[in-house]
Amino acid sequence: MNDQSKKAIEEFLTGKDEISAEILEESKELFGKVPFILEILKERPESFVFNALGDFETIRPKSLDAATAELISVASATALGATACLKVHIGAALKAGATMDQVLDAIMIPAALGRTSILAPSLRIFKECRDKDVQE
Repeated sequence: MNDQSKKAIEEFLTGKDEISAEILEESKELFGKVPFILEILKERPESFVFNALGDFETIRPKSLDAATAELISVASATALGATACLKVHIGAALKAGATMDQVLDAIMIPAALGRTSILAPSLRIFKECRDKDVQE
């Protein structure tokens, strides 16, 4: 990294405490509460500000409305089994205008896909064994 970039980062980080506080306030507004992980991660403000800002940009892209972005977060949290994240993002989805029916669908779709991730490899092995047995 060149000296100019290092200096820009150092200057940015002089406001890390204020930026951290603003990130926590924005997350409270966005999610209705400050997620637990942010409370802990803020103890390392140098990395927290960069990671949190990047995450905020990622979870609220300009190409999607807030409700759609939150429904994707609900689906992702469902698929990952991240129950604490699921609670936060269900609340945020509803706050952003999603309906309970949409939230339920955002949970059911990854659940259905999860079944196929179990069935597909298992049924391939089953078919392989069955076909081998038929040939013998």
